[in-house]
Amino acid sequence: MVSKPEETQLNTLENQVDNGGGGAWEYLCLVRKLKVRRSEKVLKYGLSILNDPKKRSALGPEEWTLYEQVAIAAMDCQCLDFAKDCIKVLHKKFPESKRVGRLDCMLLEAKGSWAEAEKAYSSLLEDNPLDQAIHKRRVAMAKAQGNISVAIEWLNKYLEIFMADHDAWRELADIYLSLQMYKQAAFCYEELLLSHPTVPLYHLTYADVLYTLGGLENLQTAKKYYASTIDLTRGKNTRALLGICLCTSAIAQLSKGRSKEDKESPELQSLAAKVLEKEYKQRAADKLGLVTSALRSLKI
Repeated sequence: MVSKPEETQLNTLENQVDNGGGGAWEYLCLVRKLKVRRSEKVLKYGLSILNDPKKRSALGPEEWTLYEQVAIAAMDCQCLDFAKDCIKVLHKKFPESKRVGRLDCMLLEAKGSWAEAEKAYSSLLEDNPLDQAIHKRRVAMAKAQGNISVAIEWLNKYLEIFMADHDAWRELADIYLSLQMYKQAAFCYEELLLSHPTVPLYHLTYADVLYTLGGLENLQTAKKYYASTIDLTRGKNTRALLGICLCTSAIAQLSKGRSKEDKESPELQSLAAKVLEKEYKQRAADKLGLVTSALRSLKI
């Protein structure tokens, strides 16, 4: 995830290069470091360096990294001839490289030759079953074809090997959510919370999933995770504050007829509602009436 200062630095450098102020190589390095996709810009400025023998030779060993970066950008932009030329240069320099072989597979993907690409990826995996990049490319390829069930299957197999890859758990959770498979998505977020217990986003999304599932136990747990989100963000998460109010109301409805011991105190909901009203009064005063009305309509 790119931080705001990093994004500002990248945009400033991009504007500088766009306006002829130099710094194309620094821009390309920063794009690579932050792992962002600015394919059109990368292709434009990367080719300007590669097509200039003096600039290209000044890069030293980094020249080959730039060829790879430009090849991937060219595939993104469907400029497949440029991609093919870059890969050809890399093959000449590194004739036995599996990394360059992976670019060949990606080129097949870009052409829409799915069967050939899958065959080529499988061949590379036979040589190195622990190549994470190839496993991820297969998942991406399945998604690109709209074959979501296969993407889920491969992601699950990948996570059996690389259990600590939180990006893969998030990807799998997002797929499950898109299919309304909330129990499976909840499991993914439980794994994320185990490995990253201080990330507010995971607490918040897990609470959202549990609230969507419904049921007294899920709602009570969701309320706890909304509360932990508020704690981790020092009370600055509006969605979590609203989640507290919604959970408290839903729990109250489901707890009707139960003993007082089973019912929850409305104090937390009252406090969350006050903070919400204060936030809207400061930041969106024109919507304060609507929010106040909505909060009062919740039955506790």
